[in-house]
Amino acid sequence: MEQAGKEQFYTLFEQMIDVMTDPDHFTRERLVSVLTKICELFGVAKGVTEFYLNENLERKGEGEILVDYDNGKGEVVAIRRRIVSRTGAVIIGTLYVPEGHLPEEEEKPKLDLLLRALLSFVSRNRLQGFVEKLGFYDEQEYPNFRSFMRFVSRQIVNGQITDGAAISMNLRHFSRINQEIGRDRGDEVMRSYITLLAMAAGENSIVCRIGGDNFIMMLPATMLDGVIEILRGVPIVYDETGEKRVMVSATAGVYRVREDAVPNDPGEIMEKIMMALQTARRRGEDPIAFYDERMQAMRDRFTRVQGLFPEALAAREFKVFYQPKVDVRNGRLVGAEALCRWFREGKIVPPMEFIPILEQGTDICRLDFYVLERVCEDINRWIAEGKDPVRVSVNLSRKHLADMSLLEHIMKIIEKSGVPHKYIEIELTETTTDVEFRDLKRVVSGLQGEGICTSVDDFGMGYSSLNLIREIPWNVLKIDRCFLPVDDDAAQGVTGTMYRHVISMARDLGLECVTEGVETIEHVRLLAENNCHIAQGFYFDRPLPVDEFEERLGRGHYDLK
Repeated sequence: MEQAGKEQFYTLFEQMIDVMTDPDHFTRERLVSVLTKICELFGVAKGVTEFYLNENLERKGEGEILVDYDNGKGEVVAIRRRIVSRTGAVIIGTLYVPEGHLPEEEEKPKLDLLLRALLSFVSRNRLQGFVEKLGFYDEQEYPNFRSFMRFVSRQIVNGQITDGAAISMNLRHFSRINQEIGRDRGDEVMRSYITLLAMAAGENSIVCRIGGDNFIMMLPATMLDGVIEILRGVPIVYDETGEKRVMVSATAGVYRVREDAVPNDPGEIMEKIMMALQTARRRGEDPIAFYDERMQAMRDRFTRVQGLFPEALAAREFKVFYQPKVDVRNGRLVGAEALCRWFREGKIVPPMEFIPILEQGTDICRLDFYVLERVCEDINRWIAEGKDPVRVSVNLSRKHLADMSLLEHIMKIIEKSGVPHKYIEIELTETTTDVEFRDLKRVVSGLQGEGICTSVDDFGMGYSSLNLIREIPWNVLKIDRCFLPVDDDAAQGVTGTMYRHVISMARDLGLECVTEGVETIEHVRLLAENNCHIAQGFYFDRPLPVDEFEERLGRGHYDLK
């Protein structure tokens, strides 16, 4: 190669390096343009680069092959270089020339230099792509949480966040969809639904999966209405003919960024949309909740209650109150329900201000066992003092059903106290899933075997009510106040008819009936007329502190007027 050719090579090589090291202005077209000139200088007919993530994929031929230049005039290998990176990736570069035009010896070092520089660039570029995919996408190739945080961070830096809205969502009942149509088609349905959301969100948006059927997204606020319409539910086709469809919707928390409250980092946005999502999950009637400042106040209250709970439990700030159960035939006190009240710094904390918070985790289980222990203590004291105890029902949260040793834990408390089993009733609420139903059946059957009475609370409020009493051997059916007619018209209408039939069915099944929410003498008469013998409600008594309940226990009966 003459001197002019050498100088031209180094000039072109320098240009190639400039292109490869200028990420802000890099384009493949610019790089190929320089490579073409170098190849023409040396008479190279074709240049090919190959990239494989590992040597096993190289053997299988599963990688990325790019033809960077090809004038169609040669297939003879002039020079080939193979590199294995420290990560195990394999990068191969090959230059081809026409037949009889192999490079001269003095040209080979320059071509080798060209290949080494090119392969170094390809290796870095491809590995960056691989790291991008590995770090910012999940196994199903959805953008992941890191993608969301990076996207939002850029919007904050670029000042675009004030025009945005963020959403955290959970696809509703998607496990049921998977059961009905199969996992593979369920994946297709999910993909179609998320694609639909992404299209409705438009440009400058992102939809990311954070696990299972949970997603988060950021979008321009102007596109929010269309997205929310999809979140409320749309039919998704899942077969080739287009005839089979399934309705998909989501429970979602939405935060629209305000100009007077611009977030400083993505974590602030995540906190707000998660708070809104929790609100949407709790309230049930509307699956879409928008963040407002009250949610932050609620979060602060949650944090405070959860922080105070261990100390309050140890200090016995939680007191057991008893609401009497009365036989409407003769006014006799025949039982009671144990209810928890929290006394903090001389004031009572309303149950609705701490029970729902404790139910967000497992603290409610600790409180339930605490109540059971206090009830056992009180019953033993009544026996020791010569009082005639009644059976006391203790509520257990549905959260307990996740405890495979629940039966053992209940019996350990009762056995340790030594209280006769006939005085304890365990009250459980209807379940909402098949798994919980099986666990509930196992626990109730086990308690029956130990001679512990069991009752189903709020009967009629859940979807599985009839199956619940058909499959599980309860002792007591507690009829929710929603079945109790509120006036004469209701007594003769649908509510009264349902009430009469529920009681008749329960009696035929050998179940004891208790009606909650009895507040008037008309209610008492209605119970008596329909052979529901046990009433619980404000007509007889509110939940009472233990000393007042003990006075009622000593008296033993109520006047029926």
